Amino acid sequence: MLVTVWVVVGVVAGVTGVVIGHQALRGARATVEECRQLLTTESSEGRSDLKAIRDVAVYRYDALAEMTGRLSFSVAMINALGDGIVLTSINGSSETRTYVRSVVSGKGVQPLSPEEEEAVRAARLGLGPHFTPQSIKR
Repeated sequence: MLVTVWVVVGVVAGVTGVVIGHQALRGARATVEECRQLLTTESSEGRSDLKAIRDVAVYRYDALAEMTGRLSFSVAMINALGDGIVLTSINGSSETRTYVRSVVSGKGVQPLSPEEEEAVRAARLGLGPHFTPQSIKR
């Protein structure tokens, strides 16, 4: 008899947890949809353009041992949706190589180098073009 009571209590507690979780999920989805509609409304009324580049960060570093002075760099240019590009220039004593990689929702479409990831992270945090790597808190 005692086991039956505990089984009933367990079932009631489990069902209550599922109901509370479902209500929380519905509330979260409604809030996300409300934010999405607000952003879309602001964009259509000309108050903001979600696709315009708004966050830029430049990460300077020494990519090659032969060159010092932090002449190599990665520039992240990201819009409000987290989409954009990372432009990287690797500067050596006899040549320069330039790369561009796409960013979607804050993540590289192709794998990003650690320096490119730092530039994207700094841009998403709104640290501006003149940030130092130590200013990014993890």
